[in-house]
Amino acid sequence: MSVIAYDVVTEVSEADTQGLWTVYDAVFGDEVDLDSWRARAWDLHVARDGFRLARARDGDRLVGFAYGFTGEHGQWFTDQATQVLRPEVAAEWLGGHFDVVSLGVLEGWRRQGLGRALLREVTRDLPHARWTLMTSADAEDPARHLYASEGWQVIGPGLRDEQVIMGRRPT
Repeated sequence: MSVIAYDVVTEVSEADTQGLWTVYDAVFGDEVDLDSWRARAWDLHVARDGFRLARARDGDRLVGFAYGFTGEHGQWFTDQATQVLRPEVAAEWLGGHFDVVSLGVLEGWRRQGLGRALLREVTRDLPHARWTLMTSADAEDPARHLYASEGWQVIGPGLRDEQVIMGRRPT
């Protein structure tokens, strides 16, 4: 196994976006093309307060990433989550929280601790008192297992039946 290098950035270049798209598409494949992904999510997300991108590289190759930003009322996810969480849970967790939006690792580099390292990097030294993310409702899903092993707790249902919203407070 090669040595993986990690870094965290708060601003991204066009080259960063192109490289991240390649990994995002390989991991998730849920967008038609780069332009759709940019218009629907990426360009909005990188402009948000508190944006952070953690990257894992094997040499010059990007092999994994995690990113998030400060979640606020008036943003799509926060507003949708407010509708599905119990009112007291939404009031406690949403608004001014750090929202881990996406974490992905290429197939050949999985099960080597990169996802855990990326999750720790993207949340390292955050000023936020609450962190949230949405993941699979299946407790056996590897991502869900990772989050639970890092102290994340289910705080309510996700935006779809097969999802849950998880939260964590920094220690």
